[in-house]
Amino acid sequence: MDKYSFLNAIHPSQLADLYNQYLQNPDAVEPSMRAFFQGFDFGLESGDHEGESTDGSTTVTLKDAETKEAEDVKVPENVQKEFQVVNLIDGYRHRGHLFTKTNPVRERRKYSPKLDIENFGLSKSDLELEFEAGEIIGIGKATLQQIIDFLENVFCDSIGVEYAYIRKPEEVKWIQDTIYKNQNKTDFSEHQKKNILRRLNEAVTFESFLHKSYVGQKRFSLEGNESLIPALDALIEGAADMGVKEFVMGMAHRGRLNTLVNIFGKSAKDIFNEFEGKDYEVDGFDGDVKYHLGWTSCRQTDSGKEINLNLAPNPSHLETVGAVVQGISRAKQDDHYVGEEQSVLPIVVHGDAAIAGQGIAYEIVQMAQLDGYKTGGTIHIVVNNQIGFTTNYTDGRSSTYCTDVAKVTLSPVLHVNADDAEAVVHAMNFALQYRMEFGRDVFIDLLGYRKYGHNEGDEPRFTQPQLYKAISEHNNPRDIYANKLIEEEVIDDEYLDELEEKIKTKLNEEYEVSKKEENARVTKILQEEWEGYNYADKHKMLEPVDTTFDLDKLSKLAESITTLPEDKSFMRKIAKLTKTRHKMYFEKNELDWAMGELLAYATLLDEGHDVRISGQDVERGTFSHRHAVIKTENNEEEYMPHNNLNEDQGKFYIYNSLLSEYAVVGFDYGYAMASPSTLTIWEAQFGDFSNGAQIMIDQYISSAEDKWKTQNGLVLLLPHGYEGQGSEHSSGRMERYLQLCAKDNMFVANCTSPANYFHLLRRQLKTDFRKPLIVFTPKSLLRHAEVISPKEDLAEGSFQTVIDDSKAKVKDIKTLVFCSGKFYFDLKKRREEEERNDVALVRLEQLFPVPKDELNKIIKKYKNAEDVVWAQEEPRNMGAYTHLLLQYDKAKDFRVCSRRFYGSPAAGSQARFKKRHEGVIDYVFDPSKDNNIKDYKNKN
Repeated sequence: MDKYSFLNAIHPSQLADLYNQYLQNPDAVEPSMRAFFQGFDFGLESGDHEGESTDGSTTVTLKDAETKEAEDVKVPENVQKEFQVVNLIDGYRHRGHLFTKTNPVRERRKYSPKLDIENFGLSKSDLELEFEAGEIIGIGKATLQQIIDFLENVFCDSIGVEYAYIRKPEEVKWIQDTIYKNQNKTDFSEHQKKNILRRLNEAVTFESFLHKSYVGQKRFSLEGNESLIPALDALIEGAADMGVKEFVMGMAHRGRLNTLVNIFGKSAKDIFNEFEGKDYEVDGFDGDVKYHLGWTSCRQTDSGKEINLNLAPNPSHLETVGAVVQGISRAKQDDHYVGEEQSVLPIVVHGDAAIAGQGIAYEIVQMAQLDGYKTGGTIHIVVNNQIGFTTNYTDGRSSTYCTDVAKVTLSPVLHVNADDAEAVVHAMNFALQYRMEFGRDVFIDLLGYRKYGHNEGDEPRFTQPQLYKAISEHNNPRDIYANKLIEEEVIDDEYLDELEEKIKTKLNEEYEVSKKEENARVTKILQEEWEGYNYADKHKMLEPVDTTFDLDKLSKLAESITTLPEDKSFMRKIAKLTKTRHKMYFEKNELDWAMGELLAYATLLDEGHDVRISGQDVERGTFSHRHAVIKTENNEEEYMPHNNLNEDQGKFYIYNSLLSEYAVVGFDYGYAMASPSTLTIWEAQFGDFSNGAQIMIDQYISSAEDKWKTQNGLVLLLPHGYEGQGSEHSSGRMERYLQLCAKDNMFVANCTSPANYFHLLRRQLKTDFRKPLIVFTPKSLLRHAEVISPKEDLAEGSFQTVIDDSKAKVKDIKTLVFCSGKFYFDLKKRREEEERNDVALVRLEQLFPVPKDELNKIIKKYKNAEDVVWAQEEPRNMGAYTHLLLQYDKAKDFRVCSRRFYGSPAAGSQARFKKRHEGVIDYVFDPSKDNNIKDYKNKN
């Protein structure tokens, strides 16, 4: 029997539905039907058919997908036509977004092939024929013309939807069901329409007021994209009704002031004070331009729900704040909403040029579904001006859309005409519902324009004369929408005049009040998380901090982290390592670096603090020293000793990151910003890899407290030390961090003992203030026989900013050597080899703030020393020397022992490395052997 004879019996609507399923997800279709559809598509695409017969049917040669056998099959005309209509529908789903009415000021680019029915084997004579395929788009049996009209309204009007690349059938079905409802539009009530108009009017009037009151001043106007304001309002109102309690938002300059006033509730008076350039009301605060500042506020929604709104501060470096927003959101979820993560909603507002051009956008998107970084879905909104400063979008990207990064995570994208306010709000409602349903990212491309230049003092006609001619003749979105509502008889001209006058009056009143105020106000962000914390100056940072911990409790914690569960099978090496750690604590009392570190975490967890560690390969550690996550041998089940200490302990989070520095440091900075009671750590694989995050270091870590009055306790662990591994794996670029040190902005340390490292980490949470901490951590010292500490030093000691030479006899010392980090042990070895008892080696453990009083005491103590040396393994133009010259007056009198001036931190040749390293050490112990003078051995 002909296996395709069913074609004559099956109802066309069933066949159309099956073919529709096949086009969207071939694996969901029964194998024999899939084989038929594959053969049918192949036959039509390859032209392997004989054409129409007298009865209108078409004979197609089908090849079985499995056996490859060919068979001629007569496909009835009605069935073939249904397939062609289904293909047309599928064409709109895949390509409809290319043919939308989404550009308000110029024609869209042309794409081919178009969605003309002839491209799908149909003709105008088919327009009045009815097709069962209408069922699959929810309109029932319908004429081809009705189907096309429906598809045009859904896919090619003011909203273009990209989603066909999504691989999860349930998501695709949800999207299609949602956009098919009411032809991808919302029937707004009169009240809702008036509310949209009210919000549009607030946005337009605010910009107009600033433009007239502060002529030529930068404000990065929202004009051309004012529909962002009613969209954000709808998002917040709708999200609150769906259970969202906190919003964390990041955005760049464009429209920020408008958003602060009209969404976050910042007083226009405060904005006006900032325009006037008034000084701030607090001392010790440098401030920042008005469109960089953050804000936190509480708002009551129209339905009476209390919500918390946070706008993160940001620098001019575009897209950077996106990573910070993710970190803040995740911290709030971990601290307050475990199991209810969707209660925190991250929102990131991008610029079109920035999201397409800045690599961090890709890094952040790649984090979206990772266990250590996911936040339950972010709503991304692109304020699309179609231009970047003076650069046309055609020169700003190779991709079709600026939002094509969304495809990385198969996130849906809605391209919306910013002039169609109702379409914009509708798209935002879609985005919210999708995020809440699936916990995934969604993108809105708000296609508008920029009324003025990059800033209000710039002339855009130099570079885009035609575009700006069109913009100058174009109505703003409020007027366009108001005219629409007047035509619908929802409002009249008088209503609009009253609306505008009301806002103008309010702005004028606040403007007059601002004229009477002398200072601008500083408003903290995330105030609720920072209650009980104070600011600290350099003097307070240098005060000793009690970091002791009860020895009996320490021993119990040591037992917990050095004992593996007996009911699990672990690798022999791991079992041996764990036993070795147990022995070093309970028998030898010689704790190595890893034990000092792991016990620091354990004690903080025991005291109720959380600990988060993130970075490349941190679970094991780049140098295989940490092993904080232990996997069973047979099924790779994870066991984390630090989460098995006791019932009342804090939570221990440790995550191997994606291969990113920029976004991950930004994320962890945001996390620490929102969770000051958590020890938040980012570890670089090698210290100099942190230069991939240099923007975060410059714009946030080193300067945020001065600019925005925001504290942060993020810890950076940067492996550093010259051990012959070449230019990229030697230096943590210490000099870069030290150059950034000023007043009281951060701690920088280079420790040499497990006990000191233990206390340094504990100190980070034992103060009532927070500062970033940069630690240059060891590599070879992780297993150095002399880098050990007894448990009593952990329990009873404290962090030592300077470690004196305990073996030096003061009266015998002729040369006093200050050094830092691993180089101390190289010098100590040489001293022992040469039996130089006239040399004292003193370790500077804290590089900033410089402990001047301690250094002065040391110098005074060794009063017989005729030669005071600063010794470093780094080149002269790197390391800590130039920092000491700036921060410590007496450093100018030190004899400096270092490598020469080099552009590269270290030599690649092992022989050259050794020669240079030994040359520095030679000079430390013999002033006649100055390695900075060529061929000092032949020097007279």
